[in-house]
Amino acid sequence: MNQREMGNYYETLACEYPSGQGIVILERNFRCSIGEIDVIGSDGDFTVFFEVKARRKKTAGSGAEAVTLQKQRKICRVADYYRIRHGIGDFSPIRYDCVVIDNDQITWYRAAFQHIY
Repeated sequence: MNQREMGNYYETLACEYPSGQGIVILERNFRCSIGEIDVIGSDGDFTVFFEVKARRKKTAGSGAEAVTLQKQRKICRVADYYRIRHGIGDFSPIRYDCVVIDNDQITWYRAAFQHIY
C-alpha cells in the first residue's frame, strides 16, 4: 500500500471505532486552503473534530505525540472555517478528539485539547 492508501485505511478504522459508540460521522478529509481535518462527527449536541494519527513502528513515537501545539492550532483554524461555512454558531458545543492507532491498537482521546484562538 502507498502512503495515501495507508492513510485511508487508518482513517476508516478511526471512523468505525467512534461510530460504534454513537458518533455520527458527518465528513471525512475536510480540506480548505488553511489545512485539513481528518474526520468531523456529531456526538449529541457536540460537533467533534477528529485528528487521526497512526504509527506502525515504535521508533516513530506515539501517534498522540504527533498532535503538537502547532498542529492543534491549525486544526482549530480549520474548524473555525468549517463552523462558519456550515452555520455552526459560536456558542454551539464543539470538541476536539484524537484517535490514535499505535501498532493496530486504537485509543480514542475525547476532548484531547481545548480550542486555541
